[in-house]
Amino acid sequence: MSHWALRARLKLRHLLLLSALDETGSAHAAAEQLNIAQPAASKLLKELEDALGVPLFERLPRGMRPTWYGEVMVRHARQALAGLTLANEELNALKAGRYGQVGVGAITSPALALLPPAVARVKLEQPGLRVGVEIESSPVLLNRLREGKLDIVVGRFFAGEDTSQFRYERLSGEPIAAVARPGHPLLRSQRLTLADIAEAGWIVPSAGSVLRQRFDLMFQEAGLAPPFNVIESAAILFVTRTLEQTDMLCVMAAEVARYYASHGVVGVLPLPLPCHMDDFGLITRTDMLLSPGATLMLKSLRAAGHEIYGAPRLAGG
Repeated sequence: MSHWALRARLKLRHLLLLSALDETGSAHAAAEQLNIAQPAASKLLKELEDALGVPLFERLPRGMRPTWYGEVMVRHARQALAGLTLANEELNALKAGRYGQVGVGAITSPALALLPPAVARVKLEQPGLRVGVEIESSPVLLNRLREGKLDIVVGRFFAGEDTSQFRYERLSGEPIAAVARPGHPLLRSQRLTLADIAEAGWIVPSAGSVLRQRFDLMFQEAGLAPPFNVIESAAILFVTRTLEQTDMLCVMAAEVARYYASHGVVGVLPLPLPCHMDDFGLITRTDMLLSPGATLMLKSLRAAGHEIYGAPRLAGG
């Protein structure tokens, strides 16, 4: 079936039924949720299955379960319904004199350097725009972007990531630094080497993370065993408090290290690490049109990125 034929035959009530059937697992319960008779619900499902030419739900002795075809349709039905909900919220916001809303997520480094000036630009231009900010790891943020819970992500892709539905605009690489408490003896070293810090206690990312793998590899490539006295944590409050009370070291993004060093929380060791994270950039979905508020935020992120990272201005920015 062509895209146009599907659009012509697919109705809102079909989308609502798919969502209700998946949620309740029962034609009777789904019909009650939609306030229609069960025969009408069964007829709607048959219409859709006939139009698509595939079974969407298995009829079980007790209830119903989506097939693989059904799971695809349920996912897209929920995305479409979520889009309609957002459209209604945007319209109501505009009627009330507001500019709508935008959700943006970022990994820690650009959350510190990029988001504050970008959000400030947006609020200066449109004070009524409601801006939601989330700071998380890239996998978490990309899942929320897929689900329509975020409009824009400032993050990175990892190996094996399905990027077919995403648009990516590179911003910068991400060097890594080692930090310690202010006054730590190593901060006074003139010729610090990896060998000098290999046997120190370290706060590091969890095993299996990309940064942890590259951290360990950095020592191995220098002919050293990776540090064994480690605490695994990315919780910044725990990290900074532990550094304050011990002589342990910590590896973190250089941008984050500079931020905490500027506030006297940590000191950056005088040793450039031959270790870095992959590039990060602006990520949006290719199958969703950005709202006016999200478009404004993306434009502001590009402009701030140009000033901070020297990233090229792109079309539409």
